[in-house]
Amino acid sequence: MAESSKITKGKQAIEIKKIESENDRMVTFSKRKSGIFKKASEIATLTGAEVGVVIFSESGKPHSFGNPSIEAVSNRFQGVNPPPYDITSHFAKAQRQKRIAGLNQKQNSLLHQIAAEKDREKRIKVVAKEKKTQGWWEAPIDDKNVKQLRQMEATLEEIRKTVQSKLDQKKLARGGASSASLPPVNPP
Repeated sequence: MAESSKITKGKQAIEIKKIESENDRMVTFSKRKSGIFKKASEIATLTGAEVGVVIFSESGKPHSFGNPSIEAVSNRFQGVNPPPYDITSHFAKAQRQKRIAGLNQKQNSLLHQIAAEKDREKRIKVVAKEKKTQGWWEAPIDDKNVKQLRQMEATLEEIRKTVQSKLDQKKLARGGASSASLPPVNPP
């Protein structure tokens, strides 16, 4: 069976010059614009910096990214005091606070679940320790299922047979006949 492998040139440096094909130019603009905005967002998130990027397409259409908003960054760059009520930054701040509150609620819920699981683990360990110290015959019968009860019955029958055999051997050793026998283990 022949394997087909795609041979690519990989990531290569391109010559920096204007792309001749209008369609290729628009695709490249869109992809590069998204990449620049993504990097600007990463800088703002990682460093807490206020970031503003404005790009005009070939047709003159403006595209912008700003954190907390392009208006706030522009005002700061120009040395203009921001208006007392900047609706864009207020909206962004409200959304951020809402997201933080939701994450805090999820964290609290997870912490409660972890605490409950740790408590459950402690209870299971206590029960397991108790079960290790008691024999299977000491465990409450009501806690057993049908399969466990049948196994218990078979084990008790084996014990009864072994005890009966030992009892018969002792009686024969003393010279007496085995007249008394243990009753079989029968379910009610």
